[in-house]
Amino acid sequence: MYKRQVLICLGIEGTAEKTGVGIVDSDGNILAMAGEQLFPEKGGIHPRIAAEHHGYWIPKLIPKAIDEAGISYDDLDLISFSQGPGLGPALRIVATSARTLALSLNKPIIGVNHCIGHVEVGKLDTGAVNPVTLYVSGGNSQVISHESGRYRIFGETLDIAAGNCLDHFGRETGLGHPGGPVIEKLAKKGSYVDLPYVVKGMDFSFSGLLSAALREVKKGTPIEDVCFSLQETAFSMLVEVTERALSHTQKDEVMLCGGVSANSRLREMLKVMAEEHGAKFCMPEMKLCGDNGVMIAWLGLIMHNQFGPLDIKDTGIIQRFRTDEVEAPWVNNNDSHLKLPDNLIAKGAESDIIKSSYLGKNAVLKSRIPKAYRIAEIDSKIRKSRTKLEAKLLSDVKKSGVITPVLYDVDLENKSILMEAIEGKMLKEVIDDNLAYKIGVEIAKIHSLDIIHGDITTSNMMLRGGKLVFLDFGLGRHSDLFEDKAVDLLVLKKSLQSIDGTTASKYFDNVLEGYAESYGKNKDKIIEKSKRFLFKTGLITVARHLNKGKKVEVVENK
Repeated sequence: MYKRQVLICLGIEGTAEKTGVGIVDSDGNILAMAGEQLFPEKGGIHPRIAAEHHGYWIPKLIPKAIDEAGISYDDLDLISFSQGPGLGPALRIVATSARTLALSLNKPIIGVNHCIGHVEVGKLDTGAVNPVTLYVSGGNSQVISHESGRYRIFGETLDIAAGNCLDHFGRETGLGHPGGPVIEKLAKKGSYVDLPYVVKGMDFSFSGLLSAALREVKKGTPIEDVCFSLQETAFSMLVEVTERALSHTQKDEVMLCGGVSANSRLREMLKVMAEEHGAKFCMPEMKLCGDNGVMIAWLGLIMHNQFGPLDIKDTGIIQRFRTDEVEAPWVNNNDSHLKLPDNLIAKGAESDIIKSSYLGKNAVLKSRIPKAYRIAEIDSKIRKSRTKLEAKLLSDVKKSGVITPVLYDVDLENKSILMEAIEGKMLKEVIDDNLAYKIGVEIAKIHSLDIIHGDITTSNMMLRGGKLVFLDFGLGRHSDLFEDKAVDLLVLKKSLQSIDGTTASKYFDNVLEGYAESYGKNKDKIIEKSKRFLFKTGLITVARHLNKGKKVEVVENK
C-alpha cells in the first residue's frame, strides 16, 4: 500500500526586528517555534542593527528549534526563508543563513513572500478557506484576497504602515517602542478629537494622520485623547477598506493577521464589520500573528509542493517583493457569494442600495447606514460629508460629458440619495479592448475637471445602450493633484486584476492609451512633478504612457 511521504521544513524569518525559526511538516503540524525580538534602546529599527540581531540569533535558534521538534538535521527535507519584502541588510542575513544551512545539509531551498506567509499560516490555524485578509504590521498594511490565480492587493498604504504610524507616534511622544500597546492602554481613558480621515479608493494614508496627532500633543491636548482618536481613526480607515474589498469580492470570510492584530480594539471593529455582512471573522492565535518562522516553513512546503525548490542562484533577496507577484494556484477559489435580502440591489462598504421609485420611474435609494464599528463622531461626520459631496459631484461630472445617474433627491438628515436606476450590464461582465480604451477616455474627461472619482472599479461602471455610465462617487472629491488622479487609475488597475489576471495588463494598457489621448495639455508637467509618487505606487507605467513612451527618470527616496 502506497504511503504518502510527510515532508519537514525549517523556515527562517527576519524581515525586520523579529528573528524566527520554525519547523512544520506537510500535514500542517507545528513541530517547533523559536524566536527573539530586537528592542532598540532609542528610535526605530535600524536595518544594520536588525541584521546584526539576526546574525547573532539565527545560529542559536536553529539548534533550539531542532531540539524542540525532537528531530535531527537529517530529518529536514526543505529549508525555507523570507525572500522579501523587508529591510535589505536583514533579508541578506536571512538568505545567507538559509543558503549556508541548505548547502551544508545538501537540502533543497526555497524563498517565499513574507506577506503571503502571514495569510497562509492564518488559514492553517483558523481553517479559513479563501478570506479577505487585513494584514497590518509595523512595515506592511494591506488588504489581500485571492482572485484570478494570485493574492491581489485590494488596498494598501500609500505612505507608511499602520504599525509604523503607531510606533512613530510612540517614539515622538516619549511613550516608547513599540508604540501600539501603550497607545491602546491610554486610549481606554480618552475621548475624541478631530483628526484627518484619509481613504483613497481602496487605499489609505497615515502620514497626515500622524502629523495631525503630533500637532495635537504639542498643542497640549491630553495624550489619552490623542491616543484614542489616533487609534479610532486609523483602525476605522483600515476596516472601511477591508469592508470595501469584502463588498467587491462578496466573500464570506474575513481574516486579521500581522503584529497590529494584538490590538483588541482593531479585532473588535473588524469582527463587527464582518458580522454586519454575514461573513465569518477569523484570526489565528496571537503567536502566529506576528512575524515568525512557522509561517515561512509552512508557505515553503506549499510552494515546494506546487513549484519545486529554487536553484541556489535564484535565492537572492527581493526587497520590494509584492504580494501580487506570486502565482498562487493552490488556493481554493470557489465562489462564495453572500445572499442579500430581496429589497437590496447591493450592499456596499458605503451604503445599502435599495430598490425604489420616483414619479413612477424605477429608482435606487443609496442609504449610508451607520457603521457600528466606528465611533459616532467619526461615523456621522463621514456619512454626512460624503452624501453631500457625492450629490454635488454627480451633477458636476455631467459638465464633462460623462454619463452619471440622474439625481432625484438628497436627504442629509438620513444620509441618503435618491437617483435614477441604471438598466444595463456591469462592466466587469462585458469589458473588452475597445471598452477599456473608452474607460480611459472617460476618466480623462472627469480628471480634466479636477474631479477624483475615488473608487473606479469595474463594479462602479455600467454599459447602457453602448455608452458607459459611471456610478458611486461616494469617495469622490475635487483635486488638481496628479497624485490623486494616479490613485484613481491604480484602483482601476487592481480591479481589473481581480477579474482576470491574464488580461488585466492588456486592458489597463488600453485604458492608459485612451487616457493619454484625451487628457490634453500639461501632462508632461504633471508627470515631472509626480515621479516619486508614481514609483512608490507602481504607476510608473502610467507616467510613460502619458509621456508617449519616453523614458521617465525616477529617483528613489533614500
